[in-house]
Amino acid sequence: MASDAYRASGVDLDIMDGLKDRIRAFAAMTHGPEVIDSGGSFAGLFQLSGYSQPVLVASTDGVGTKLKIAAHLSHFESVGQDLVTLNVNDILTQGAKPLFFLDYVAFSNLDPQMMDTLMRGITWGCREVGCALIGGETAQMPGTYSKGELDLAGFVVGAVERERMIDRKSMRPGDYLVGFSSSGVHTNGFSLIRKVFNIDADPSVLFNRYPELNHQLGEELLVRHRCYYPLLAPVFEFVSGLAHITGGGLPGKMPAILPDDLAASFELGSWPSLPIFDVIQQEGSVSQDEMFRVFNMGLGMVAVCSESNLSQIQELLPECTVVGRVIKREGDTQVILNGG
Repeated sequence: MASDAYRASGVDLDIMDGLKDRIRAFAAMTHGPEVIDSGGSFAGLFQLSGYSQPVLVASTDGVGTKLKIAAHLSHFESVGQDLVTLNVNDILTQGAKPLFFLDYVAFSNLDPQMMDTLMRGITWGCREVGCALIGGETAQMPGTYSKGELDLAGFVVGAVERERMIDRKSMRPGDYLVGFSSSGVHTNGFSLIRKVFNIDADPSVLFNRYPELNHQLGEELLVRHRCYYPLLAPVFEFVSGLAHITGGGLPGKMPAILPDDLAASFELGSWPSLPIFDVIQQEGSVSQDEMFRVFNMGLGMVAVCSESNLSQIQELLPECTVVGRVIKREGDTQVILNGG
């Protein structure tokens, strides 16, 4: 009787129990010997080893309204990977290795197929960086979310030896800004994108093709957020700063890694432009200043390095591009975009 009453309210405990078994199976695919069997307790267990003076580095974030695009297209693998990636990208800016990950998923009506594809994406994201999925929360909340809607958040914890943390104190005028390309819009600016293309009113526009793009608009928007950890881990020792370019763009994110007396001077045109940003700007008549404040504009990560370390980075990572220099700060502006 109690189960029938709860099911009538919108929550099916039997389906939820089956779902938990599936989630445990996905999580087990990411486990190594560091993950300790919790014996069914309410928390995940992880044995930290191999560090003499470990500093734990944590981050939490969600994929924002990119979820709406995923829901319109019933394609959730990429946002599952994005959830892991964007959090891992944040902690790598301290030189940290990701250790374990937890997720939070809330929805109105349980869709087992949606959850399966989402968890597959989260699992792939964790395996890509050697990170263990050790727990999370799945909540069915009818009445809180509209039918078909969900919310998604992730939590990652990593570690770095204290002496190997990336330290901006060594930055000097004349240091190089080294850029690493983004794969697309990543996970920011989707409220503007949805307005520009009127997606909420007419989701069919996601199937439109633009001459500048090699595929449909929806496919382009769901291109996964690039993971920079496997790429950048070998050069942590050569950089004095790393900025993950997300919401706020270059003007919003670079100041976080710059000492107050220094500024970042970028040379526009020194890195390749991605067609999707041209399409957004043209379709929405968005100013260039606003585009750079909302989107990554083709740079997903920016490193700062000395002239003496530039050659090592270029040798290890031939794809990198010198996109500007660190200069002495004059006035209020700390990020300068030259040639715009």
